[in-house]
Amino acid sequence: MSRPLIPKSSLAALNDNELEILHLLANGHTAKSIAASLGRSETAINERLREARRKTGVGSSRELARLLDAQKIWDENIDLANAGTTTKSSAWPDKAGRNWSKGTALMLLLLPIAVAGALYAANQSPTGAEAAPPTEAAAPQTSPLVGSWSLDIARIPEAERPQKVTISFDVSPKQAWTTRVAIVAPDGSVMEAASTALADGVPVPISGNMGFIDTVSLRQPSPNTLVMTLGKAGKRVSTRVYTVANDGRSMTETIVWAGEGIPDLPTTYFNRVG
Repeated sequence: MSRPLIPKSSLAALNDNELEILHLLANGHTAKSIAASLGRSETAINERLREARRKTGVGSSRELARLLDAQKIWDENIDLANAGTTTKSSAWPDKAGRNWSKGTALMLLLLPIAVAGALYAANQSPTGAEAAPPTEAAAPQTSPLVGSWSLDIARIPEAERPQKVTISFDVSPKQAWTTRVAIVAPDGSVMEAASTALADGVPVPISGNMGFIDTVSLRQPSPNTLVMTLGKAGKRVSTRVYTVANDGRSMTETIVWAGEGIPDLPTTYFNRVG
């Protein structure tokens, strides 16, 4: 086994946010596309990169990202549609200076599914009735997810706040989900994406100008929950769990980013607008 290119002491100094940004940079993203992907300002991303360079002593952010990729700091690719399958493509970083046990690795592989299950259970009425399996869920056209939603930007720190984010879901009689997303960045630029996919976990192409993603796959564990896995060049970028509240007027988005150690599961909030 070759010697590490960056000392373990320097790797240990990098936090999860810095590793996450460097992983996206290693996959060809720019500071601007990373900022849009993470819902942060470009200034905040560049500050994280400067801090990572200071900690490691590497003069170039892209060179640091390349070195980390060469050392396989991120070595697990997690896909909800095939949880438990390890691929050669690297998406989850190995926490610097720490070797995961098999039990911990399995926990990380199952975490996105556990998130979806926990959110589903939290929204059930206390009748004790057993939840139906996904194949027995209510007809897609009755799903409370269908409609248009707007991000509650007041809950996001001002320095990282986009001007506006909207997402809409529609379901055809053949149970194909059409998703449209529009992001208005702090500088006023607009990014849009659209896709149509069955909730069968099979990746389909995304159209639009969001260069940091090119595929999406869907799962629907319950009528009010949709699990969306976004990818780029065959690698997972993030998994997002959308859950509608019982009143049907608000929706949460819980995010599991690829490239983190033990993720903190950030949550954003949407309000129904249509």
